[in-house]
Amino acid sequence: MRFEDSNYYKTLASKKIVLKTGTFYFTKHFCISEINEGVHLGFKEAQNIIMALFEHYGEELKIGFISNRINSYSLDIREWMKFNETYNFLIATAIVTYNDLNFNIAIIEKYLSNMSIKKCNTLNEAISWIVNLKEFNIVNT
Repeated sequence: MRFEDSNYYKTLASKKIVLKTGTFYFTKHFCISEINEGVHLGFKEAQNIIMALFEHYGEELKIGFISNRINSYSLDIREWMKFNETYNFLIATAIVTYNDLNFNIAIIEKYLSNMSIKKCNTLNEAISWIVNLKEFNIVNT
């Protein structure tokens, strides 16, 4: 389910950013990504996303991240780990998968990461988990 088709889209204040790599929704405490079909997401592409995040949240940001995997795309896991080490602003990540392949990829990402990653079956599950993190204390906002 796309974020714009969810009930949360109507209730959570968000800013929509469209980049070459995909569509991003910036809320007060977390970002939802919907990467475009066929994109290869490496460090260079991640840097463009980072610049948009810095513009919105400032350079001292600490946020949650929801990867809403509605499309098929590739992710360079080694470069993504480099991204996490370089910027270190993600408190937690939720990965929403809609098929077995993406679920298995999420398992590998969780295994290789040193941050909190939750695998979710629905966007609602991911948002509910993120908003209830003690780091944000944002229940019902």
